[in-house]
Amino acid sequence: MSDEVQPGCVRVRLDLSYDGTAFHGWAKQAGGRRTVQGEIEDALRTVTRSRETYELTVAGRTDAGVHARGQVAHVDLPEAVWREHHQKLLKRLAGRLPRDVRVWALREAPSGFNARFSAVWRRYAYRVTDNPGGVDPLLRGHVLWHDWPLDVDAMNEAARALLGEHDFAAYCKRREGATTIRTLQELSLVKGADGVITATVRADAFCHNMVRSLIGALLFVGDGHRGPEWPGKVLAAGVRDSAVHVVRPHGLTLEEVGYPADELLAARSREARNKRSLPSAGCC
Repeated sequence: MSDEVQPGCVRVRLDLSYDGTAFHGWAKQAGGRRTVQGEIEDALRTVTRSRETYELTVAGRTDAGVHARGQVAHVDLPEAVWREHHQKLLKRLAGRLPRDVRVWALREAPSGFNARFSAVWRRYAYRVTDNPGGVDPLLRGHVLWHDWPLDVDAMNEAARALLGEHDFAAYCKRREGATTIRTLQELSLVKGADGVITATVRADAFCHNMVRSLIGALLFVGDGHRGPEWPGKVLAAGVRDSAVHVVRPHGLTLEEVGYPADELLAARSREARNKRSLPSAGCC
């Protein structure tokens, strides 16, 4: 698979955000379900007065109900379309898109850029509160209510054992032919003055349900149902544990996607396509 743009086309980077509440996830689906990709592609076709739908490639596909503040995508447009519309395209999209999705920037991407494969990390935040009164009504669409007191120190202790490169099969929903090996670069929790606990989760990539499963395990530690060593033991076992719950999606937001310097984009894209394996432990 090549990242070379077809002759006569321009690769355009889009920076965008959305409230995932009313969306059935990012990716287009059969049956007319409302998705972020579908809304943006429809708007793009309309404002460029094109018969063709220009397909978006995204940094990370989010599930139904998950939000994004710093999502990145790319689209390949015919040069003639880009020349004609690029100066007014952002404003026209703002007028055409529904209010729960916004494109904040449009620019010609550097050579070798691929929104998905060139990324070196994705950073998510999961927000939860253990306030006995519940969630602030103004935040209810973005914060989970956990009705047990949470020990944030114990959760951070448990999180440290999960950092690094591992096979996260115990925390992922398996997909045929896909690896579950990931490098978890950061997993930390902070309780703010407003009582909202924000978990920051950063990795080179995530497999399906990984963030929400990790948070589910940490909540079980935080409320005292399991000890801080338990999430690490689940990871080492390598199989799904029925006690690990996939928490609800509305507390999760994709905050930022990181990319290398322009001259390293193509090399990173090639590297990311290689199927990963963990080094052998040896015989002794």
